[in-house]
Amino acid sequence: MKNIIITGTSRGIGYELALQFANAGHNVLAVSRKIPQALVENKNISCLGIDLSSGDGLTQIKDFIENTWQTVDVVIHNAGAILLKPFAEITADEFEYIYKVNVFGVAALNRVVLPFMQSGSHVVTISSMGGVQGTVKFSGLSAYSSSKGAVITLSELLAEEYREKGIAFNVLALGAVNTEMLQEAFPGYQAPLSPKEMSDYIYNFALTGNTYFNGKVLQVSSTTP
Repeated sequence: MKNIIITGTSRGIGYELALQFANAGHNVLAVSRKIPQALVENKNISCLGIDLSSGDGLTQIKDFIENTWQTVDVVIHNAGAILLKPFAEITADEFEYIYKVNVFGVAALNRVVLPFMQSGSHVVTISSMGGVQGTVKFSGLSAYSSSKGAVITLSELLAEEYREKGIAFNVLALGAVNTEMLQEAFPGYQAPLSPKEMSDYIYNFALTGNTYFNGKVLQVSSTTP
């Protein structure tokens, strides 16, 4: 039984992951702005309805760990925001918001959680194929894709900084998954994988991937591009 923190659990992949880990007997801290009733009702899930860009929210996470778990085994950075808009039309506030959610929130949560992680722990960051150098890029995703590239580099650097402590950092760069967020950005597009299918992969990788990988970016995409 492991202690697992998952962000972005209100819907989609994060929601499926929280239930999957909890139903397998693990302790889950589900972090998102909105909390689905199904997560509240699960005895193995503790829920925090917070904004990761808020200092108060991060304090709540720290207090929970100190008072309830004392240690954290796995962190899955799944929370994300997307913006489909021509670069020339994106405001400074909009660009900053995407980075607050996709980059600064990841860094801030790592800063809070890492003191409670021990050798053998695993930090998994969910990125995108659009953030991987050399892959096909799509117009209108300058803020989103560049932010997803930033967390890739951040994870690679942290893997080096925490290598001697035995804490692994890996990134899963996902292709298209048929989530509500994807549908909001690209109405009518049908991705080849469902949130549940992708959560099955992430579930196993989070528990075992650090045995084989550290500081790596794995491209998890069933389509080309």
